[in-house]
Amino acid sequence: MSTSGKVIKCKAAVAWEVGKPLSIEEIEVAPPKSHEVRVKIIATGICGTDEHVLTGSFPKVEYPVIPGHEGAGIVESIGEGVTCVKPGDKVIPLCLPQCGECNSCLKWKTNCCLQTHLCNPQNLMLDKTSRFTFKGKQIHHFLWISTFSEYTVMPDSTVVRIDDAAPLDKVCLFGCGFSTGYGAAINTAKVTPGSTCAIFGLGGVGLSVVMGCQAAGASRIIGIDINKEKFGKAKELGATECLDPQDYKKPIQEVLVEMTGHGVDYAFEVVGCLDTLTAALASCHMGCGVCVMVGVPPLDSLLSFDPLLLFTGRTLKGSFIGGWKMKDAIPQLVSSYMEGKLKTDVLITHTLSFSEIEEGFNLFHAGKSIRIVLLF
Repeated sequence: MSTSGKVIKCKAAVAWEVGKPLSIEEIEVAPPKSHEVRVKIIATGICGTDEHVLTGSFPKVEYPVIPGHEGAGIVESIGEGVTCVKPGDKVIPLCLPQCGECNSCLKWKTNCCLQTHLCNPQNLMLDKTSRFTFKGKQIHHFLWISTFSEYTVMPDSTVVRIDDAAPLDKVCLFGCGFSTGYGAAINTAKVTPGSTCAIFGLGGVGLSVVMGCQAAGASRIIGIDINKEKFGKAKELGATECLDPQDYKKPIQEVLVEMTGHGVDYAFEVVGCLDTLTAALASCHMGCGVCVMVGVPPLDSLLSFDPLLLFTGRTLKGSFIGGWKMKDAIPQLVSSYMEGKLKTDVLITHTLSFSEIEEGFNLFHAGKSIRIVLLF
């Protein structure tokens, strides 16, 4: 029986308020309105950004909210005016929209669509209402896509069709983690062949940076983390050496400068810690090193460092979801995966059922996972 045009009841993980664990509830999901798409989520990853939502450290979120932003699914129904997808299509929801009409979308230099949450909060749909309710109570969206729900509704600017043969439990990583890290190396830093790179933080995103640096032809890729259990995976993916800052009596940036003789060509901060960001910047070559901020810093934090670090020629820049225009890039990345050019499966260390989401977050907190995928 068709569900098109009807309210669907399904399971979702709701964050009722800051500091409280997710609660799996049976919610109601309304049909899509004009230029909206309702998607049945098949698989969704657990990302550090979802943890920021639970702790209240992600900006402009309104509670109660359904987190999740790294998913893949199948279009269930579409609203009036939708032409980019049709029911039955395999899709990836986009945590960064590509409206195709704003000043940013029309510029080739940036992927920062002005519909993004950082410009205009995505807690409600464009008509300022929610498609989620629980016993009549409004539940907010997260980044418009809320992939911690079996069914979710999003604007058509935040969804893209992918290869019909793509395994959704694997390619869901392209919705955030892999694309963010890989693109930081390829698009933002533009790592050059023969260069030296340092990656601060070897989680799923950091390891994706490692993969990007290797693909770009870097000759020396130095992974840095306080969890040595991640070193084996990092070397498997292309790291030439790994360092634990706790093993040294001097700051890690000084160690890196001594190791390389001049500082690294490219440094990537993937932790979201201001002290680590300053260390990454200081580890770069003083005249031409590039430091890329990939990790999301704490809410309302301010960065303070010696301006002479930049005066001699270093560059500090940010990377927003890897610099990809996502509607254009995600289908191409998935195609590369299908052709065997991107070995992202190795990032998935745990596959759990959606009902085990609490266990998934426990593994995340314990540092026992790289990427966890939840299946509905």
